[in-house]
Amino acid sequence: MKPEITFEEFSKIDIRIGTITQVKDFPNARKPSYQLTIDFGGLDIKKSSAQITHLYSKEALLNKQILAVVNFSKKQIANFFSECLVLGIENSQKKIVLLQASKSNLKNGQPVN
Repeated sequence: MKPEITFEEFSKIDIRIGTITQVKDFPNARKPSYQLTIDFGGLDIKKSSAQITHLYSKEALLNKQILAVVNFSKKQIANFFSECLVLGIENSQKKIVLLQASKSNLKNGQPVN
């Protein structure tokens, strides 16, 4: 388990729902990855790199609603700037499974409460 944090510290994390609108291969990444373009509604469009190529095809990701932390500072990965952190969990085969809402067609940009 990671160190305990306060509610105030947790409240700084901004997790939102967004829809993947574009998926590109990312050949310059060290580990197999995609470059994702995600629509967060009123928060605008953000880009992210995600190591999810083992379980998801580009076609399966397109128009999928996912959860992401949207208030991280930009992180450079090779020649790409990731602007948010797509959330996932490692399965028993050490592959990332995306976290997503159990209902579809939620409003992009809605925060997790």
